[in-house]
Order: sequence, then structure tokens, then C-alpha cells
Amino acid sequence: MPVGEAPHKTIEQDPGREVRYELCRLAAESSKSLEVSRFEVDKDGPAYTFETLAALRAEQPENELVFIMGADQAMTLSQWNEPERVLELAEVAVAERDELRRAEVAGAVGGLRGADRVCFFDMPLVDVSSTMVRERVAAGAPFGHLVPERVAQRITSAGLYRAPAGVEADA
Repeated sequence: MPVGEAPHKTIEQDPGREVRYELCRLAAESSKSLEVSRFEVDKDGPAYTFETLAALRAEQPENELVFIMGADQAMTLSQWNEPERVLELAEVAVAERDELRRAEVAGAVGGLRGADRVCFFDMPLVDVSSTMVRERVAAGAPFGHLVPERVAQRITSAGLYRAPAGVEADA
């Protein structure tokens, strides 16, 4: 679910919500088990996770919600808007990042009501971030091996994330 308007950060050279939605759709198109939602893309104003989860719960109260995030984001959960509401509405499944381990994440969220709804799962380390991809594109460095082929094609054909003329980017 790509965000329409992030409440906490701006992305340099953001191509806009519709393009971000399209990139997610292209990334998921070959999977029968993934679906991309327009819920936050179509929302006016900032998108807060607790509001999205509340709306999804109201829409389908019989379904159990699981919010998946990386350990880096889980470390900041206590600083989010209504973090205990997030934990009330969904189980939070956390994937370790190489530098962040379960004990560190558990300590960071341990003071929140509902912290027992945080669980961990193992997955192969995929050391790729959207920031890394954008930086590589801006620097003119190879990036196609980091994203699905159709996403790389779209980024290239639309000239997304390129450094503005006269500005050097770091890779």
C-alpha cells in the first residue's frame, strides 16, 4: 500500500502518488499472492497507519490484520502517531535488519501497551531500500538488479529519480 501523503517525511524528486502506485503495481504484477491497494493514495491529507488500520478493520471486521515492517521502522514505533492504537488494531510482524536484532526491537517497543502483539519472522536478508534505489538512479549507477524488471523499465523510461541538471548525486 503506497502512501499518498507521508506525514513524517518528504522524498526528494518524489514523482507523486500515482507514479508510486504504478511502481508498486508493476512490482506486484507477477505475484498471485500480492495486491496493491489505492487506499492511502486516494486519501486526502497525511496517511497515518492507525487510521488506515482502523478503516480496514471497519471494512472487514472478521479479518485479522498483520502489519509488516522492518526492524528499523519498528525501532521508531513508539514515536509514531497513536502507536498503541496500531498495536490494538493489528499484530505487528517485524523482519530483522542485519544491524538490528530482536532484543533491541523488543526493548524499543516494550513500554507500549500491546507490545505483546509484536512478533518476529525470519526472512533472507534483502539489503535494498527505496532510498538506495533512488540514490543509485540519481547517480547513474546500475540499479536494475535491485528492483523487478518492469519497475526498472518504468523508472528509466519516465526519467524518474534522476539528479537535477548540474547536481551530482552520491551512489
